[in-house]
Amino acid sequence: MYDKITSPTSGSKITFKNGEPNVPNNPIIPFIRGDGTGIDIWPAAQKVFDAAVEKAYKGKREISWFKIYVGDEACDKYGTYQYLPQDALTAIKEYGVAIKGPLTTPIGGGIRSLNVALRQIFDLYACVRPCRYYPGTPSPHRYPEKLDVIIYRENTEDIYLGIEWQQGSEIGDRLISLLNNELIPATPEHGKKQIPLDSGIGIKPISKKGSQRLVRRALKHALQLPKNKQMVTLVHKGNIMKYTEGAFRDWGYEVATTEFRDSCITERESWILSNKEDNPNITLEENARAIDPGFNALTAEKQSLIIKEVETVFDAIWATHGNGQWKDKVMVNDRIADSIFQQIQTRPDEYSILATMNLNGDYLSDAAAAIVGGLGMGPGANIGDECAIFEATHGTAPKHAGLDRINPGSVILSGVMMFEYLGWQEAADLIKKGLGDAIKNRQVTYDLGRLMEPPVTPLKCSEFAEAIIQHFE
Repeated sequence: MYDKITSPTSGSKITFKNGEPNVPNNPIIPFIRGDGTGIDIWPAAQKVFDAAVEKAYKGKREISWFKIYVGDEACDKYGTYQYLPQDALTAIKEYGVAIKGPLTTPIGGGIRSLNVALRQIFDLYACVRPCRYYPGTPSPHRYPEKLDVIIYRENTEDIYLGIEWQQGSEIGDRLISLLNNELIPATPEHGKKQIPLDSGIGIKPISKKGSQRLVRRALKHALQLPKNKQMVTLVHKGNIMKYTEGAFRDWGYEVATTEFRDSCITERESWILSNKEDNPNITLEENARAIDPGFNALTAEKQSLIIKEVETVFDAIWATHGNGQWKDKVMVNDRIADSIFQQIQTRPDEYSILATMNLNGDYLSDAAAAIVGGLGMGPGANIGDECAIFEATHGTAPKHAGLDRINPGSVILSGVMMFEYLGWQEAADLIKKGLGDAIKNRQVTYDLGRLMEPPVTPLKCSEFAEAIIQHFE
């Protein structure tokens, strides 16, 4: 079955049903050490994982680790440019859940990004990035403890699909000619727009299926959170890109108001219902004016549409959501992408789960991580319906490789996400406690220690892992 690796002789496979894992007590989990500092951070992280499982379950559960090779380490084993060997793909497909350190960007070999390739090969459509603050972590933000968000980033579409043509290429020039001479003139709303002839061209596909399965998973997660955190915000730039990003917003609302109707309320619906709760005698038109400040400037036709919207909401959900019942539902709202970048800094405690497309989510997850301590403290997961890969979210930092000094927090916290995904909450909680207490006691690696006031003598990467384990007690 494999060319140059051998699967463990003990342990069982994780299986999937309806997009959820069925986890045995002794799962086989493939791991990718990672390039660069992966040589340091993976052994430290694995030590923490095994200690947490032993402490939590006293031998009743354990992980059988299966080493597979991707990245530079794969080239050493399989040959030049063999960054993503078939052995690794077979193992991930067979065992369903994997975890990895940082991977290099290949030079040659035809793979733009190993991370993107793995997401697309296994249809890992949800990139999940929680950003929460551990007290004592140095932060450039004044109140980092107010930020506690989970970013659900669509992982397979948008410009990351990688469909583009270089400026001056034959096909690129043909496409520009087709657009300029036929397709744009045939679309009246584009007016006299023209694409400059010396342009590179990229395609930005956003599908209904891709958008809705991402939002669906975000809504399911919201239902598991405490009541005060049950909120999903659709992040988009639909005011400019109406048929891609605007459609993502609309399709997200459609999932919420159909599949999750009994457990969801949209922000706009909550305004309509609360207006009637505050004033039982309010008319439909008065309610419409209250929810749309620009009502008076609208045409009569548009005014009537808003009045009809108010009436439809009352007819559809007043019995199930009115009289304050909506306050116990998952709140679904939307925000423009550039606005949310400001609001996670100025009003971070107003948000919980952010559902976003690929590019916006890439930017947003790194920006949020910076508030709570940087990518060294940023975990990540790539989740599909039949596979999940958990990962360190930072780069390989090769100049630090082998020095036993880099912060293993990202891959350790990714392991926390993995344990929560497996349903092993006790192990996850132990690691969160141990890591939090280590930071609180100023037992940290150099990247955090140098920013503390006063600066502290840093621990080695391996010593930080030991400190976390000591705080399990």
